[in-house]
Amino acid sequence: MGYMTGKKVLILGVASKLSIASGIAEAMHREGAELAFTYQGEKLRDRVVKFAAGWDSDLVFPCDVTSDEQIDALFEDLSKAWDGIDCIVHCLAFAPGSELDGNYVDVTTRAGFNLAHEISSYSFVALAKAGAKMMEGRNGSLLTLSYLGAVRSLPNYNVMGLAKASLEANVRYMASALGPKGIRVNAISAGPIKTLAAAGIKSFRKMLEHNAKQTPLRRNVTIEEVGNAASFLCSDLASGISGEILYVDGGFNTTAMGSLEQAAE
Repeated sequence: MGYMTGKKVLILGVASKLSIASGIAEAMHREGAELAFTYQGEKLRDRVVKFAAGWDSDLVFPCDVTSDEQIDALFEDLSKAWDGIDCIVHCLAFAPGSELDGNYVDVTTRAGFNLAHEISSYSFVALAKAGAKMMEGRNGSLLTLSYLGAVRSLPNYNVMGLAKASLEANVRYMASALGPKGIRVNAISAGPIKTLAAAGIKSFRKMLEHNAKQTPLRRNVTIEEVGNAASFLCSDLASGISGEILYVDGGFNTTAMGSLEQAAE
């Protein structure tokens, strides 16, 4: 019996088999959790339904997180299948591709800035607000995904870095607000992984190569490793952890220059 047996988990953001959300779903399913999923737009529906079936779930709902009405409808529909939710996993982020290429000041627009923050950060608290009733009395948890660009400047990450910084502050404020209700809130800051979302960042392949050389483990992390960390954080094994940003990046965030061999190159 897995350590998430009996847990009911809603996961938002599964888009491909290579996504971090898929790694999280796989780990949680392995550990016994019951899963539900969302999709945005009919184009993605069949794909997410197929993924969900692979994790023994037929609970797949539409949800555009820029719409409060759709968020409310999501939990109303889910309440017909489940009497409560133990975990909400938020794997959503977006910024216009034109703003993830070039000099930050030159390419950032008001509309792009607002959209990146709305989808990547505000949607997390919007989901918590709408799902709070179903999480009452269950000692539940909320989890989101961040990246090192929240605290350090990175080439071409641009406005997404600011949105992730907002998201990390969101984690701390939400943890404080929901803690009295027994709900924990955490984030994982994963190292760079070749996903559909990352493909929108210019020169991402070069960033992967550099990251692997400078990381103490001398390699990049996998969606499986992030999934394992996520399932731990959402389980009762992590019952004393809230308001934290857990780095799953092979130690990259702890380094400055990397190795002497690199410095000599």
